[in-house]
Amino acid sequence: MTPAARYQASIELWDKICAQHRVPMDAVCGDYFRGRRYIGSKDRANIAERVYTMMRAYAKLGWWCDHLELPQSPRSRGLLCALLIDGIAVDDLPNYFNGNKYHPEELSEVENIALSKIGKNKFNHKDMPVAVQVECPTWAEDKLRHVFKDNFENEMNAMIEPATLDIRVNTIKISVDEAQALLQKDDVESEKCAYSSVGLRLKSKSYLSKTKAFRKGLIEIQDEGSQLLGLICNAKPGMQVLDYCAGGGGKTLALAAAMGGKGRIVAMDIEERRLANAKPRLTKADVHNVELRPLSDDKHRKWLRRQKDKFDIVLVDAPCSSSGTWRRNPDLRWHHYGPKHEEIENIQRDILSRVWQNVKIGGRLVYATCSLFAEENENQVEQFLKDNPNFKIVPAPQAWADMGTEKECPVTGDYLRLSPLRQQTDGFFAAILERQS
Repeated sequence: MTPAARYQASIELWDKICAQHRVPMDAVCGDYFRGRRYIGSKDRANIAERVYTMMRAYAKLGWWCDHLELPQSPRSRGLLCALLIDGIAVDDLPNYFNGNKYHPEELSEVENIALSKIGKNKFNHKDMPVAVQVECPTWAEDKLRHVFKDNFENEMNAMIEPATLDIRVNTIKISVDEAQALLQKDDVESEKCAYSSVGLRLKSKSYLSKTKAFRKGLIEIQDEGSQLLGLICNAKPGMQVLDYCAGGGGKTLALAAAMGGKGRIVAMDIEERRLANAKPRLTKADVHNVELRPLSDDKHRKWLRRQKDKFDIVLVDAPCSSSGTWRRNPDLRWHHYGPKHEEIENIQRDILSRVWQNVKIGGRLVYATCSLFAEENENQVEQFLKDNPNFKIVPAPQAWADMGTEKECPVTGDYLRLSPLRQQTDGFFAAILERQS
């Protein structure tokens, strides 16, 4: 494809993303490229990267459309991306927007007049509000200013950049050093994670699916922050562990590795389909001590009610806004694909009210989210402790020390609260609660 044809494809794809605003962006992109297999891999990568860049600059591009009195259309955003992000000069735009076959339509007189007003202005215009500059949605600004306080701008800027690619080593089958050496043989360079004792961070983009380590189940793609949620549970061989919101089994696998495949893990989730996806992953990782019990089946819900005081650890990776993953899923800033925030908070409270009884005395309930908002994190824990004085907080540094790792604890407060700025991970939260009576 010519560079101009790539711009036209980017505009078409953006149009589909806007039209299917109830469908996650990655799914729309996948459908678009599956229906156009004639587009080569390099062209696909270029188009996808541009569209994701446009989404990471959603607020700023929208501000420029209004500032220049251009329509809020895929074409306007594509034009502004070419000028303000890709660095194409105004005089060179007709080489790309010329109406030739497979190229965008030529520039109109209105567009030429509007774009000429940009002049030497930079992407972050002096009149642009701070929330727009840092890509913070209006509905989230007060919430995030409350959390980040004076560091709001720095924290939000750190969430615009694409996320790193981290992997968790399956220590049931291989050591971290051995996995790193094996990846290097496949020309995948990595470094050990700063906080996770079982993590590696790739130094550049790599196709892990082609590596021996991935094919053999020796590694799993998992953000370092997500790894830390599993590690701070401090699961040991022989324990009884409940992973209540297991989803596709990412943290279930991490817990199993920490336990050396010994003991018992019960993985539960309301979505049976997602839970079923964990089966091949467990087999590939050589994990055999996990029971999958979908909560959609009444017999499993009844079974759980009979398991009072049975588990050493109950991990609740609760449903949440997923705002901590905005680096990976920039469309989540602007589109909601699930329940509203108030509904999410009710779901979280309901889950906590149900599962605490499954924790044995002296055992731990680990409440975790990938959310940035206090309403889904600290506020939920504080209310739970008011309602359940038989639990106490185990400060994160103490829970970290209990793990016996040589790595430095990433936080100092009661909670494990992570962010791209401070720990270079996705935004995560965890509270470790110990049952006293």
